[in-house]
Amino acid sequence: MASVQLHLASSSPRRRDILQSLGVDFTQSSVYIDESRRPGEIITDVPMRLALEKVLALETRESGGVPVLAADTVVVLKNRVYGKPKSKDDALSMLSQLSGRSHAVITAVVLQVGDQVLSAKSHTEVRLRNINLQEADAYWLSGEPADKAGAYAIQGLGGMFVEAVRGSYSGVVGLPVFETAALLAEAGIQILRY
Repeated sequence: MASVQLHLASSSPRRRDILQSLGVDFTQSSVYIDESRRPGEIITDVPMRLALEKVLALETRESGGVPVLAADTVVVLKNRVYGKPKSKDDALSMLSQLSGRSHAVITAVVLQVGDQVLSAKSHTEVRLRNINLQEADAYWLSGEPADKAGAYAIQGLGGMFVEAVRGSYSGVVGLPVFETAALLAEAGIQILRY
């Protein structure tokens, strides 16, 4: 695998782990933006706008001229975005609403290389089994759902609630491998050397 230098505009350990698994050499920093949905904004456009805002916020601050990668994930059910829960009650409400249903997980990825901005989007359908209140409460106490869109982590303990996935598992985790690798290749950044 090749050593690639880029900057990840995210503090997410999940995105860090995925990039590391690809053999990408990178630096990482947090970017704080307003993640609120804008009035009249189409739900499927939200993650792309947020990923682009993260890239631009970092690019003006500290990118040092290296390519900047950012991603954003939203959980959507019936035209409603489920972000990170604000409290235990919010998390239990989210889990209750997602329980026994299929929902969409949309992750957008943006890569800026110089003046070039490349982007891709992953759309995955996830079905959760029925989750009773006692399970949801115990899951909250584990600490895992506190900073996860939709109040669950497919790659962790929350995976026990996932009945089916149609689409990109890594996109649900937070950084779709297929789309990310394609963007890097489009920018001339090789992961595999042959």
